[in-house]
Amino acid sequence: MFNPSQADVRRFFCGVYHKLQAQQPMEAIETLAGQWITEHPEFHAELADVDTAVAKLSQPDAVRENPFLHLSMHLSISEQCSIDQPPGIRQAVELLTARRGDLHTAHHEVMECLGRMLWESQRAGRPPDGQAYIDEVRRRATRD
Repeated sequence: MFNPSQADVRRFFCGVYHKLQAQQPMEAIETLAGQWITEHPEFHAELADVDTAVAKLSQPDAVRENPFLHLSMHLSISEQCSIDQPPGIRQAVELLTARRGDLHTAHHEVMECLGRMLWESQRAGRPPDGQAYIDEVRRRATRD
């Protein structure tokens, strides 16, 4: 199982940003990450300097969203949907996307559900509840 460090994640996204800017060929996972990077121009300054990005690991910013966590969640949700794991997540995200009219907007709502599931799992000391996660995404897809 692949278990990257926070520094590895930052290097990965900065590397993808560099490849995007240089129009270099990318691996499939980099192409997917690049699509989400393109959707978030507000993160580009942080992605442009890998040394600063890694150095800032010891300086968390309580005011601003962590762009590396945000992009990682987009990538995770995309991967979950591509393999439908947990089972049913693909359909739930598709329903929410249809309801919101935009995949990016839907992803941001799914991130809230994913974050809640992970927080509850850690707090309770039990495995993540994939069904509760999917149920929450579906609830969002069916409410006004």
